[in-house]
Amino acid sequence: QVQLVESGGDLVQPGGFLRLSCAASESIRSIYAMGWYRQAPGKQREFVASTITGGRTSYADSVKARFTIYKDNAKNTLFLQMNSLTSEDTAVYYCNARSLVPKGEFWGRGTQVTVSS
Repeated sequence: QVQLVESGGDLVQPGGFLRLSCAASESIRSIYAMGWYRQAPGKQREFVASTITGGRTSYADSVKARFTIYKDNAKNTLFLQMNSLTSEDTAVYYCNARSLVPKGEFWGRGTQVTVSS
């Protein structure tokens, strides 16, 4: 199975920035879609950003122009660059991957992002 390990979460001030990483145990060339989701206390998990083979990206309206999703195929790693952070970005951020070989959908355990002054 595909294993995903997130890192990079931290406590930052409003207006600050972070870069989250998601390291995959398998070649991400075999993973046709990867993305980031987040869940704040008392709320449902929500979509943040995604990318598919070929380079197409999608973003939630709340993070457009502030977040950027990208991959380093050589390192089998997915990134999320987060700029101009606000308190509403506070959440546990989860990495997601969908693979054809091996077939399945996989999740990381999450990394905490806290935006507070």
